[in-house]
Amino acid sequence: MQIGIFATTFLKPNDDAPDVEGVLDQIAELSVRAVSYDALCLGLPSMPDAISPEQIIQTREALLARGQWMASLSATFNMAHPDPSARETGLRRLAVLAASAHAFGTDLLTLCTGTRSTESMWRHHPDNHTAEAWADMRATMERAIAIADTYDIRLGIEPEVANVVASPQAARRLLDELRSPRLTIVMDGANVFPAGTLPRQREILDEAFALLGDDIGLAHAKDLTRDGAAGNVAAGTGLLDYCYYIHLLRGSGFDGPVVLHGLSPAQAPDCVAFLKSFDIP
Repeated sequence: MQIGIFATTFLKPNDDAPDVEGVLDQIAELSVRAVSYDALCLGLPSMPDAISPEQIIQTREALLARGQWMASLSATFNMAHPDPSARETGLRRLAVLAASAHAFGTDLLTLCTGTRSTESMWRHHPDNHTAEAWADMRATMERAIAIADTYDIRLGIEPEVANVVASPQAARRLLDELRSPRLTIVMDGANVFPAGTLPRQREILDEAFALLGDDIGLAHAKDLTRDGAAGNVAAGTGLLDYCYYIHLLRGSGFDGPVVLHGLSPAQAPDCVAFLKSFDIP
């Protein structure tokens, strides 16, 4: 495994013209090579309508100059949005990112399985558990897989308590229903605890890895302060049993990037040191 980090960690708020090289310099100062990227780093929306060849070349050359590589590219949109036009827009923009992925130097786009909430794709909605929400999300995912086939990329999906794929069990169901080699799991140990389950966290993590351990394509590293919500604090500052989480990642055979997020730039050195304490280079 290797330590990675979200490039957006180092973006300044409301910066319409981010300094791509400055962001990557800060990551290089941490001796981190795996970078999870977002079009926000180019001064674009996360889901842009277009990316210029010059922007792609600039990013690729800046990464290579620092010995870095793009572990993943964010392509998150609300795949279960109740408005079909919103899902159509997301799919159209997904194709833009998919067409650019290999030029950026990655084959992994990360997705959000979505929610019926129209306010935020990370907000729970009671209708998430309906057959209609599942059907809309699945249909959107099938079309996303067709895009992935066209551009020879992988799609990372993450169990997240606020989304339609709210659990490892739901993620396993989706993998089994679609049976596509294009789908892989983004494992985040801080995202799989429904309300009231944190006292059983080793049991919950055991089940998550038993269901999904063979399908992990990327791991996230953040932490949580309570169950019933996605983790939102820096790795090592919350309640996740990190020793056990890393043990399970290793036991699954996963050997890819463990990507820090949910942290501030000031927290980054300590979080990198925290992961290094588990002998992750």
